Amino acid sequence: MEETTTAELVCHDRRRDEEIRVQAWRAEQLRRLGLPETIAEIFAEIVDWHDFAALVARGCAPMLALEIVY
Repeated sequence: MEETTTAELVCHDRRRDEEIRVQAWRAEQLRRLGLPETIAEIFAEIVDWHDFAALVARGCAPMLALEIVY
């Protein structure tokens, strides 16, 4: 059985930290565009926020935009 090195653990932790930061950033973008916080956090990794933002910019209600892009 191979042992995981400290460097591998640090690299894994950094990747996970980056994933968490990206997810939080995406959720923030969705919140700023009008989604409630909980819904934004749930859908942050699922929907393309660029497509969502484009719909909202054209006047689409945030919840309807979510239905369209999801």
